Amino acid sequence: MREHTVIRLYLINPSNPLVSITKVKESRWNRYRVWKPLSLMVLAGLTPPEWETSIVDENLGEPDYAAMPRPDLVGITAFTSQANRAYEVAAHFRRLGVPVVMGGIHATMCMDEAMLHADAVVTGEAESIWLEVLEDARHGRLKRRYDGGLAEINDVPPARHDLLPAKYAVGAIQTTRGCPLNCSFCSVTAFNGAHYRQRPIPDVVREFQSIREKHVLVVDDNLIGIRPDHISRAKDLFRAMAQANLRKRWIAQATINFADDEELLALASRAGCRGIFIGFESPTPEGLLEIGKKFSILKGRDFRASVRRIQRHGILVVGSFIIGLDVDKPGIGRFLTPLPGTRLWDQMKSADRIALNTFPDDWKYYTLTFPVARYKHFSLHDIIEDMISCERYFYSAPRILGRVWSSLWGRRQPLISLVGNLSYRSNLRVSSKAYVNFKRYCDNAAGSPRS
Repeated sequence: MREHTVIRLYLINPSNPLVSITKVKESRWNRYRVWKPLSLMVLAGLTPPEWETSIVDENLGEPDYAAMPRPDLVGITAFTSQANRAYEVAAHFRRLGVPVVMGGIHATMCMDEAMLHADAVVTGEAESIWLEVLEDARHGRLKRRYDGGLAEINDVPPARHDLLPAKYAVGAIQTTRGCPLNCSFCSVTAFNGAHYRQRPIPDVVREFQSIREKHVLVVDDNLIGIRPDHISRAKDLFRAMAQANLRKRWIAQATINFADDEELLALASRAGCRGIFIGFESPTPEGLLEIGKKFSILKGRDFRASVRRIQRHGILVVGSFIIGLDVDKPGIGRFLTPLPGTRLWDQMKSADRIALNTFPDDWKYYTLTFPVARYKHFSLHDIIEDMISCERYFYSAPRILGRVWSSLWGRRQPLISLVGNLSYRSNLRVSSKAYVNFKRYCDNAAGSPRS
């Protein structure tokens, strides 16, 4: 690495050309669907001041890298669906002689592949190893692999919220890591572990106060956990947030047990919770058993009653459902997507059910919105037509107006409901075109997922 006064670092979050809802330039409503690349912001917080650090989020638009000052080091993170673009960006900088470090969940699960496209790969959570990476890069002695393992979450610094432009409608923060549920389709446990780790509450409150946006996404995969001590900690967090009078409205992810405790719901609402994303995954016990989500069927749970209980506290509920399970017939939801590192991936790969398997080219379709596997009860044509039909019905004008009116009548954030629904509706045409192109691609490729 060349020696000069300024040591320049680019931290890059690549885009995915097929994910229309994150492309702000395509629809003004997408501004409300894009969240900040928090992992890069945390690494920036760990980076010593002698490094001039810039964060590039391609979801706001792909920059002209050739016109940008040449960096001394590039760090790239990527989900599986971003891997293709990540490799393109890495290739550009490596042609310039700039070393590239790649990390994140895809690089961890597909390390050998990532090593073909980067000078160094960081597996696991990077916080514990990042300073060593920077020091080695500065002295031109990068190792091929650094293993961060699981970070000590008490030592995770506040994210550098100041390094990104004021173009986001929603801020981002993380308060916990890990998920003990270990569902077969989910890569969270494989990457962040089953041990549920919580950041110190004062640190969380201080970082909340530093976020400029009024609306915030809490990116925790499971905000409240599942054990009594997890729930108790969540209540303490909500009390502290309410006492600090943060004046923030936030949304988060949790399991359905969020509905089980009235005190928890009341405290969450007081602390600013205005929406909760819940992975219902399947409406049937058979489907939940297939994906290993037994937790959701304990005590004969009534999903509808649970949702109503949450809504009574003025909190919107966004539900996620998977279609393509072996027990499924036509329905609505995200496509069952086998992601590297999950039990589902191992099962489908051993059964030769990974249909789109020309890697890394096919990773761009692993967005949870394309049928990349072979499904028991669905042909390629049927599953896509089912998805398009359901989306058009669910986001039709009468259905949107009905949901907004229900939110208004129940005092459950009608503006947030309207913005979210219009964001999805504005992308229906783009999504339909993407599905048409996808079917054409499958027709021309070996290993088409049609049954």
